[in-house]
Amino acid sequence: MQLIDRPLGDVKDLSLADAGRSRILWSASFMPVLAQIRERFAKEKPLAGVRIGGCLHVTTETANLALALQAGGAEVSLCASNPLSTQDDVAAALSVHFSIPTYAIKGEDHATYYRHIESVIASRPHMTMDDGCDLVTTLYNKHREQLAEMIGGCEETTTGVIRLHAMEKDGVLPYPVIAVNDALTKHMFDNRYGTGQSTIDGIIRATNVLLAGHALVVVGYGWCGRGVASRAKGLGAHVVVTEIDPRKALEAAMDGFSVLPMREAAKIGDVFVTVTGNYHVIGAEHFALMKDGAIVCNSGHFNDELDLDALEKMAVSKVKPRPFVESYKMKDGREVRILAEGRLINLAAAEGHPPAVMDMSFANQALAAAHLAKHHGELQKKVYPVPEAIDEEVARLKLAALGIKIDTLTPEQVKYMVSWSEGT
Repeated sequence: MQLIDRPLGDVKDLSLADAGRSRILWSASFMPVLAQIRERFAKEKPLAGVRIGGCLHVTTETANLALALQAGGAEVSLCASNPLSTQDDVAAALSVHFSIPTYAIKGEDHATYYRHIESVIASRPHMTMDDGCDLVTTLYNKHREQLAEMIGGCEETTTGVIRLHAMEKDGVLPYPVIAVNDALTKHMFDNRYGTGQSTIDGIIRATNVLLAGHALVVVGYGWCGRGVASRAKGLGAHVVVTEIDPRKALEAAMDGFSVLPMREAAKIGDVFVTVTGNYHVIGAEHFALMKDGAIVCNSGHFNDELDLDALEKMAVSKVKPRPFVESYKMKDGREVRILAEGRLINLAAAEGHPPAVMDMSFANQALAAAHLAKHHGELQKKVYPVPEAIDEEVARLKLAALGIKIDTLTPEQVKYMVSWSEGT
């Protein structure tokens, strides 16, 4: 590893670089699929000459993605996709030890957050890697003169994919984007198992609350909600689900969970977790109904899932009894406790998803980037799914890394599967 003379980017504390490097290497030991891709990239250089701008959670796992892209020949610049998700030692290590300009400081304010995005845009990327679509929208709104240089982008999370589809619908999507989030080896595992475990981890680290015997309300029963509900149930919580989609609500009921409207759930919940990707799903009317001591957190991408402005107006005082906990006192004496300023609890108060899960997500990212570099001339300004061949390859590589073998179809079975003439 080369120690560069002049650190790159804007990070909190360069003296953390060695500790960050150690944690990056530890994480890499649980990411065998990405390691194989990195080795392949180093030989084939599929991203040679491509400048990639990443607006992602700056964690140990993201660092290993950036190193795989760099091995493939890309020039990578990185900023945070959430003000509280940065691991400062990792940001320092990327800048000091790996020649990757990194602009990220945990706890950065709004102005710094967007200044860091602007710093990545100043590198004049050919490709974006987003987690929430802020890089794409900033490019479109403020730097349209650079769009002609763009060949494509990748999006990591549900919220970002929603925004990208809205841009496509309005005819303003500036270049083709691959929705990495929608790959089966991403959302089925990352969103369910990763978010499920890391969200509960963040809640417990922030509060040391006992979940067993308490009511935990999961707001939204998508893949993330499924994961949170499953893990909370495993810890003995009484899980309540709120939904707007009748199919997901039915699924939650069939999975054994209570399903209630939010107004009813607000009255009985001890802990609330939002995972919808939507706006103000917990608002003033719900805060007014909550028990004294209710704990409220968000594991969706933006803190807009909680109407914190309304809560501020309702409260007569606010104290911070623990790191990542703000207790709002109401006129009637009740307290409502908000975790991590309503931002991603799993990254703000914990370490995010385990690297074994992110191994698949970031393998998809890396291979999608190589696909864009090779095929961008054939693509339109649309949101594309991850090619099925990439999704299947990631699954095969992960199975091999786990030592798991599966069956293959016989020629007769293949023929049967594509024939209409066989019957009873």
